[in-house]
Amino acid sequence: MNLGEYFKRRQRLVDRALERWVPGENEFPPQVHQAMRYSLFAGGKRLRPILALAAADAVGGRPVDVLPLACALELIHTYSLIHDDLPSMDNDDLRRGKPTSHKIFGEALAILAGDALLTEAFHLLTRPELMRDIPPARRMRAICHVARAAGSTGMIGGQVLDMAAQGKEIETHLLEYIHSHKTGALIAASVYAGAILGGGSARELKALNGYGEKLGLAFQVVDDLLDVQGEVKKLGKAVRKDKTQGKATYPAFFGIAESHRKAEALIGEALVFLKSFNGRANPLREIAKFILQRTT
Repeated sequence: MNLGEYFKRRQRLVDRALERWVPGENEFPPQVHQAMRYSLFAGGKRLRPILALAAADAVGGRPVDVLPLACALELIHTYSLIHDDLPSMDNDDLRRGKPTSHKIFGEALAILAGDALLTEAFHLLTRPELMRDIPPARRMRAICHVARAAGSTGMIGGQVLDMAAQGKEIETHLLEYIHSHKTGALIAASVYAGAILGGGSARELKALNGYGEKLGLAFQVVDDLLDVQGEVKKLGKAVRKDKTQGKATYPAFFGIAESHRKAEALIGEALVFLKSFNGRANPLREIAKFILQRTT
């Protein structure tokens, strides 16, 4: 399969749905909606939505039925980026090659835009006219899983520990916890929730959960490497900041070569979880390989 074309088709599908479902920038009050849409449509790979759609497809579901979930995941991810960039956290000036939200709209409105995106995600997941063909119990299970992944025992918890570990010596198990939660949790939840809504069996869900967990951790290890080896022009954000800020990263712990080996091993383990799936899981297989090779 041509992964580049696959991504383009899925990105268009997600972006059209986001245009329909997210309040327009002139909708009252326009200030917050403009700030929300500024970050939401600033670019990005739409990786988490695409993973959800691909997971639904892998278990024989219809990706179109999972579109509200896919969009909600992008809203949650975008909110997290806005807040991560704030002066009180990573204090970044660039995101996806553009000035960060607080640089354009001010810190207060950036915080509120992030809050609104998170809230809108769960509004989207619970709108009664959407996902009507999916049984309510299945919807509730998926929503519960996404909420847990985004909360204090998932993404938020990972971010809290990431900040607490800055400039300190920590043990490797805590490093893995930080990485697998601040980034990995939402990636894993994208796969798992997509498979739930797609009607996956218990066996399929277990396998895809394992795939998602390995993929999410590998994504962050590669992200750490890109901060060391990447280019601002390609990444669209500052580089070499992790070392300056004393962040706990895989390259800081193990060096560049060993971190590359760790990422390769994680992707290999992720692919093993897909062995029992047929060709419908090929997008998930190709996405795993892409994550290992990505430069953006």
